[in-house]
Amino acid sequence: MRIDLHVHSTGSDGTNSPEELINMAVDKKIQVFSITDHDTLDGIKDINFLENRLLNNLIFVPGVEISAEFPTTLHLLGYAFDIENEKLNQSLKTLQEFREERNLMMIQKMQKLGFDITEEELLEEAGGDLIGRPHFASLMVKKGYVKNTQEAFERYLKRGASVYIDKKRLPYTEAIELITQAGGIVVLAHPYQTQLEEQELEKLVKLLKDAGLAGIEVFYPHHTKKMIEEYKRLARKYDLIITAGSDFHGENKMGIELGLEVVEHEILPFLKILRKH
Repeated sequence: MRIDLHVHSTGSDGTNSPEELINMAVDKKIQVFSITDHDTLDGIKDINFLENRLLNNLIFVPGVEISAEFPTTLHLLGYAFDIENEKLNQSLKTLQEFREERNLMMIQKMQKLGFDITEEELLEEAGGDLIGRPHFASLMVKKGYVKNTQEAFERYLKRGASVYIDKKRLPYTEAIELITQAGGIVVLAHPYQTQLEEQELEKLVKLLKDAGLAGIEVFYPHHTKKMIEEYKRLARKYDLIITAGSDFHGENKMGIELGLEVVEHEILPFLKILRKH
């Protein structure tokens, strides 16, 4: 079956609106679909048919991706929660407010480096959505400061570069609790990005499981066959469900197609959980 449980819209750092993504998913005959914007539910709240999750044979699952505190990268995907949950919304609002402060600090850094870039221009570039690093990059390209967005990230915007400022992250225990107390389930996103392998990764998975982790994103465009087998082993050992996601960002992450083909029985435990929500 064809599914995609890891997709970003203009609600965070994607280039397609939630409605456009839904239509694309229907066109591609995706059967189970989730929009998982970074630290915000604004995109999925704009979808006016959330009450009817079955649309043209497409099951839409409310989602979010939360960055957790970790030496490298630790992202947690939340699914099937109450999008109106007060505590979850307040916590995400706090993260968004910090993001806005971070943007202002990055603008100041750019201006000190001689770049003529303003908050107003970035807001226009973002089209009214949250400003993210891809909007900085695209504006730099338009103004001729760099040849392409890749150069913008490599020279100025990636972690450790001259303009980069780290964003606020939640402790993983808090992130997991936020989703679960809102009635949802939590899945470890793209495990390879933790840069941990074998025993060290297993230690992390056990810690997350003890905190309430429900699943692991096994199928992902950058996972090798060896990685997939290792993540399946961890899922079996720690009784975790298996999910699949493309991490589609539209034009902000080229070369990624919407939707992944998976064997239905491997995703069945996730589908069973959905039926209970």
